[in-house]
Amino acid sequence: MATITASPPRVGLPALLKHRAVHKLLLLALAAAILVPLANARWASGTWPGALTVDFSEPLAKASDWIIDNRDSHPLFLYFFGHVSNVVVIAVRAVYLTLLAIGWAGVTALGALVAWRVAGVKLALGTAAAFLACGLLGMWVPTMQTLALMVVAVLASVAVGALLGLAAGLSDRMDRVLRPVLDTMQVLPAFAYLLPVVLVFGIGVPAAVLATVIYAAPPMARLTSLGLRGADKEVLEAVESLGSTARQRLLTARIPLARKELLLGVNQTIMMALSMAVIAAVIGAGGLGDRVYQALASVDVGAALAAGIPIVLLAVVLDRVTGAAGERLGAEPEPRSGRGWLYALAGVVAVAVAGRLAGRLDWPDSWVVAIAEPVNRAVDWMTAHLYSGVPVVGGTADWAGHFTTWVLDPMRDGLQALPWWSVLLIVAALAWVIGTWRTALTAVLAMAAIGVLGVWKPSLDTLSQVLAAVAVTLVVGFAVGIAAARSDRLERALRPVLDVFQTMPQFVYLIPVVALFGVGRAPAVAAAIVYALPAVVRITTQGLRQVDPAALESSSSLGATSWQQLRQVQLPLARPALLLAVNQGLVLVLAVVVIGGLVGGGALGYDVVFGLAQGDLATGLVAGAAIVCLGLMLDRVTQPTERRAKKGA
Repeated sequence: MATITASPPRVGLPALLKHRAVHKLLLLALAAAILVPLANARWASGTWPGALTVDFSEPLAKASDWIIDNRDSHPLFLYFFGHVSNVVVIAVRAVYLTLLAIGWAGVTALGALVAWRVAGVKLALGTAAAFLACGLLGMWVPTMQTLALMVVAVLASVAVGALLGLAAGLSDRMDRVLRPVLDTMQVLPAFAYLLPVVLVFGIGVPAAVLATVIYAAPPMARLTSLGLRGADKEVLEAVESLGSTARQRLLTARIPLARKELLLGVNQTIMMALSMAVIAAVIGAGGLGDRVYQALASVDVGAALAAGIPIVLLAVVLDRVTGAAGERLGAEPEPRSGRGWLYALAGVVAVAVAGRLAGRLDWPDSWVVAIAEPVNRAVDWMTAHLYSGVPVVGGTADWAGHFTTWVLDPMRDGLQALPWWSVLLIVAALAWVIGTWRTALTAVLAMAAIGVLGVWKPSLDTLSQVLAAVAVTLVVGFAVGIAAARSDRLERALRPVLDVFQTMPQFVYLIPVVALFGVGRAPAVAAAIVYALPAVVRITTQGLRQVDPAALESSSSLGATSWQQLRQVQLPLARPALLLAVNQGLVLVLAVVVIGGLVGGGALGYDVVFGLAQGDLATGLVAGAAIVCLGLMLDRVTQPTERRAKKGA
């Protein structure tokens, strides 16, 4: 008995030491014990060494000067970029004039009939109501301008993304080559690549369309590659056994099997393109984005809302229509009779002709409902009563000041006070614990590249804002997501709210937060929280709802309470989804914190905006590259490798 009693201590410790995470922690402790004294002796000051910094301003300035000097004479611009610009202008103008020729009644009928054929009467009525609301808000012409630009941009994005995804889906080597390129395209803030696009194409529609394509094509490429790689191997083997060629297998098996992923890629491309509508207005896109941008400049919340609502309505309608089309592809592989489409087209033509004969192509001014003034009065009331002087709780300005003083300033000062080598060690430790040594190496190199670029302190300032915003987003998002996962009624009530918040242009968030919180880093963080919260709530809710019901029934049969089921069953089994929520929250927060440079957020966001405003390619691109490195580092630190995810380690 004595032997049995004494054996657990001798067996327990080696068993603990065999755990992979403990191995990593011990190795990290050993590495820190060796490296920290050496680094402290060599770089006691802690600031990034000037000898390790590379100045990119001179070569980038030379590149900018060369583009400006040769834009009107070099064959590359005359015979390639010039033709691309002309094609884009002609395409956008053709779509715009077609929409105007059809008239508001014809466009509304066309949207409603397409929605009816794809998803039924309910969505058709919603689509018609959305287009009519755009007219009632007095935004019919800007809506058509935005819709024309989006049609061309989405078609180009889908074509480019599908070709890239096809290459990545059929070739492992191309997949490895394209992955970092797509990562960069998605993480790089739009303001950073607006500048080189403007240098090449100038201010106007071509630059706006091409910037939108760069931003919106990666989701299509990723989902196309995913769909092709996830095709049923048994079906492919059966097709190959019939003697089909590689091209026949692609056309008859791979692409049909990936049709749901392809349509999801189209859906995500549309959403990304619409989110660029406002940002592209900075470089002359016009339309609804230009109205929102002008309202931001004058802090006119009412005008911004009047232009932002049509963008949200377009996004929701297109999301529902493409989502319904995807569900039909899964449930009804055989297409419906083409006679219904002919009847629908005939109906659209009849409505358009009737509108032209009646002289009602343009939306009547007498039907416009002005909401700007009452909205501004409401905002003025909120600002007057909530900005300051609220008894007990204080005003929103006080909250912003306290958040800056107690959270943002200490986090920024603490990060900037850390020796640069200790930041790299912390990044390496976090990335290695959650992933592999390759993950850690990538994260460390990304963080070190920031120092090499010479923007170490501004990057840590941006990182402090991102971490503060993510902390608040996760606390609120996880709480709301858990509640929605446990209540069908709450989830149904939240869905339209999340749709609106997720599709509202990023710029629109800046206007009310500036009115309520003033100018500074706090409103930038507040806008980032509101923008990232819907994604965290959705992913958390979906992850918890997808937990195996058998596991819940088993725990319930053992007498577990609802709280115990959540803590011991649902949350552990939904860990991959929760990590994905953290990852997506970081990426979305980073995107809006950068735009917060417009309202006093400072740091890298200010550098990117300043570079675009002043035509300073070096400042804008260096800050943009630093943001990419921050995004890459945060992605690697928060996402486990595929092997670990499968093992559930």
